[in-house]
Amino acid sequence: MELSTILQPECTTCATPGSKKKVLELISDLVAAQYPTLSAQEVFESLLAREKMGSTGIGNGIAIPHGRLANIEQPIAVLVKCTEPIPFDAIDNQPVDILFALLVPEAQCQEHLATLSAMAEKLSDKQIVKQLRKTQDETELYQVIAG
Repeated sequence: MELSTILQPECTTCATPGSKKKVLELISDLVAAQYPTLSAQEVFESLLAREKMGSTGIGNGIAIPHGRLANIEQPIAVLVKCTEPIPFDAIDNQPVDILFALLVPEAQCQEHLATLSAMAEKLSDKQIVKQLRKTQDETELYQVIAG
C-alpha cells in the first residue's frame, strides 16, 4: 500500500505538542480541518479510546495511534514529527518523536490491520526513520514518508 493514498501533505506536521494528550488533540484538529464532516472531538475520542486499551507507542521513539470512525469511507493518516520527544507510555518506556496516526472506517477491520501493518513495516526501516528525524519541515517530512 502506498501511504500517499491515505496521507495528505496537509496532515503532515512538525510540532512541539508537549504531552500525549496534546499531540492527540493536534492530530484531531488536523483531521477536522481537512475533513469537514468530522469533528476534532470525535477523532480525539476515537484515538483516546484506543490508547486506554494500551499505548500505541511501539518503541524506538515511534507511536501509531489509531481509531475507528463510523462516518468515513477511506482511511485517513496523520504524520507528526515532534521537535521535542514526549512521554507516551511506549513499550520501551522511551519518549516518542514520530507519530503516524490512522483513522479507519468502522466496518473495515481487515483493511485496518493491513494498513497498520504497512505503516509499521515502513517505520521499522531504520533509514526511513533516520530521514524522518532529519527533516526540517512538513514538505520534507511528507516526501520521506510518501516516497
